[in-house]
Amino acid sequence: MPTKNSERYAPHALALLRVIAALLFMQHGLQKLIKFPDAGHHPGPFELFTLAGVAGILETFGGLAILLGLFTRPVAFVLSGQMAVAYFMFHFANGIAKPMGFFPVVNGGDLAILFCFVFLYLSVAGSGSFSLDGKRARRGA
Repeated sequence: MPTKNSERYAPHALALLRVIAALLFMQHGLQKLIKFPDAGHHPGPFELFTLAGVAGILETFGGLAILLGLFTRPVAFVLSGQMAVAYFMFHFANGIAKPMGFFPVVNGGDLAILFCFVFLYLSVAGSGSFSLDGKRARRGA
């Protein structure tokens, strides 16, 4: 049941979720594109015109758009789909480089599932406060 405080702070909580998810997501893209931050176990950087390269572009620049709250709904929808594809193509089917089983915590797909549903939520809920989408809406753009 919503309370006066929960309704008042909901746009700020949504913005916090958006910003934190975007910052984490962008790190995965940057690892694929420029191997930064170097975690040691990631094989990047990848060629741009490979699946991993395209994923790096989507994760870096899509993450930046989500961070800024720019075109949040359509970008989040695309990124949600990307994470579903990543899970079923790379984690569920193969694990990380080899078959590892059904459970996401075992096959390394738990983050892909989490990002998929966070972005699906953002595609419905929007960007929250402190976003360029909100600024554009106030200007009537």
